[in-house]
Amino acid sequence: MTDELLNKTVDPAAKEMLKYAYDNNISTMFSRVEEMKRCPIGAEGRCCKNCSMGPCRFTGKDYDKKVGICGATLSTVAARNLGRAIAGGASAHSDHGRDLALTLKAVAKGEAPGYEIKDEQKLYNIAEIMGVETNGRDLKDIALDVANRALEDFGRQEGIIYYVSRAPKRRQEIWKKSGIEPRGVDREVVEMMHRTHIGVDQDAENILRHVLRTSLSDGWGGSMLATDISDILFGTPKAVSSTMNLGVLKEDEVNLVIHGHEPTLSEMIATVADDPELIDYAKSKGAKGINLTGICCTAIEVLMRQGVPVVGNFLQQELAILTGAVDAMVVDIQCIIQALGKLVETNHTELITTSPKAKIPGATHIPFDEHNAPEIAKQIIMKAIDNFPNRNGTRIPKINSPIVAGFSHEYINYMLGGKYRASFRPLNDAIVDGRIQGVVGVVGCNNPRVTHDKSHNYLVKELISRDYLVAQTGCGAIACSKYGLLTPEAMEHAGEGLRSICEALGIPPVLHLGSCVDNSRVLTILTQVVHEGGLGDDISDLPAAGIAPEWMSEKALSIGTYFVASGLYVLFGVGSPVGGSSEVTKIISNGWEKLIGGKLEFEPDMDKILEKTIDHIQKKRKALGIHEKKERVLFDMEARRALEIE
Repeated sequence: MTDELLNKTVDPAAKEMLKYAYDNNISTMFSRVEEMKRCPIGAEGRCCKNCSMGPCRFTGKDYDKKVGICGATLSTVAARNLGRAIAGGASAHSDHGRDLALTLKAVAKGEAPGYEIKDEQKLYNIAEIMGVETNGRDLKDIALDVANRALEDFGRQEGIIYYVSRAPKRRQEIWKKSGIEPRGVDREVVEMMHRTHIGVDQDAENILRHVLRTSLSDGWGGSMLATDISDILFGTPKAVSSTMNLGVLKEDEVNLVIHGHEPTLSEMIATVADDPELIDYAKSKGAKGINLTGICCTAIEVLMRQGVPVVGNFLQQELAILTGAVDAMVVDIQCIIQALGKLVETNHTELITTSPKAKIPGATHIPFDEHNAPEIAKQIIMKAIDNFPNRNGTRIPKINSPIVAGFSHEYINYMLGGKYRASFRPLNDAIVDGRIQGVVGVVGCNNPRVTHDKSHNYLVKELISRDYLVAQTGCGAIACSKYGLLTPEAMEHAGEGLRSICEALGIPPVLHLGSCVDNSRVLTILTQVVHEGGLGDDISDLPAAGIAPEWMSEKALSIGTYFVASGLYVLFGVGSPVGGSSEVTKIISNGWEKLIGGKLEFEPDMDKILEKTIDHIQKKRKALGIHEKKERVLFDMEARRALEIE
């Protein structure tokens, strides 16, 4: 069993901790996934439990011809299940955006001590998009109006959300013609839940059209607002170097791990962790200092802005505690597993929940309030310090890797043209002349049903070797950073064309764009590429695609769908949540491609994902007339004299 368990990850640090877990009979996600077999009916969307007449399961030889007790067909059931999942994912990221809008409002009103507006230019940019007057006005008054308009987009009942205007004009026309322009975020989510109630929408295609609308309210609404407001409050990321993996934990310092997704608390903890009084207090307990690290997207938020090292991704949260070196793990929302509460019963780690939305049995709850953030952050750090003497031996894998992160839309624009000539022109030109074949986002979660990190790393290496520029976010970015793929040194894996561009610009061939909510940065980058010209007039024209090879969450489905609704081809690994319905599978692929120019497919075979991605991008290059490689010719004087001057 131990060899089988160790083969569930390609990460040597994770392997080391899994061996310890196995030897000590400790349960982890890696072992439980074998004990809990997947339900094949539910996994394919063939089960309806939306009322108490069921659950209705579609089984047997002709399951696709059966109907539920109410008469619902399999296609209706599968579409409803997908819709509810995407409503859940959109709710998670958009609620995150709402909380940040409320924080911005509190800052603007002077009610959130310790916070400030760190990127004034970003505030002005967003104010312009939202139609907020800025001339001659106080910065906090502008911020208050921006916060209020952001909140309008959650409860809007009529009209469309502000950020629709950011999309390419042709994309806006497609949304309008298709009837999927996103209105208020909450309205779309509520309508999705209403439509999928028993006895309401029973047409699979119609349900799935609202799936697109709901996802757009997330991607061009809640998620994009979350990213922008985070930049306004905490600073827009720029290139920063740090380290990654379990080896960032320190034996002789207090290790405080932040885990979850909201940056409001983690940014404050990072700010006050350098307080000389707290450091002196840590020394009084026998530690040499305070080591702040993180897991998942909360970690990425502070990595992108402050260079804080990252312990690992989703599947490493239990393994971090098993090192015996984590004195406190502070969690907020999303991707935090309940098993942590049980695990800390036999480990010295103090597990601290901070959100009223996410309590865990066995954890200490310290409610976070942005109106009193510095004091709460200090209280949490003190708890970690007090727990340092309670360690009972540590076993930290001496494994970590360097990483370069911080490639926001704004920073990429700056790197491509400098302060006075910031432009995406060099990127567009490189794609047109074929040195870069296209752009691929390789993003998403980890899933213990497939080998941890393996798919992310395989696809990224194969893509950059073929001259495809890769953008990453979330746990996928953490996966590849552990193997040195998010540094300039990754150039050794890149093709000649991609390498020439990256060396000229001083960027890695794999760009870390941020947390999972920051997938909205990819939308703004693709839009900027369209606006720059030469590659069509819509996102659907671009030689680009998205892949989520190890996905597991509803958020991933929402992200993938809002990229499809924006015109991209998106592929998911692992398995299909609608695989039981051939009709729904066709609608979200061929049907959506005809309707809005993007399509969604599920493909567990990584070689096929690679083949389909490359084939799609090459078709886009051919449609643009840039598929044939053009030789770069340097004109000598004789050639110049031969030119006809009109």
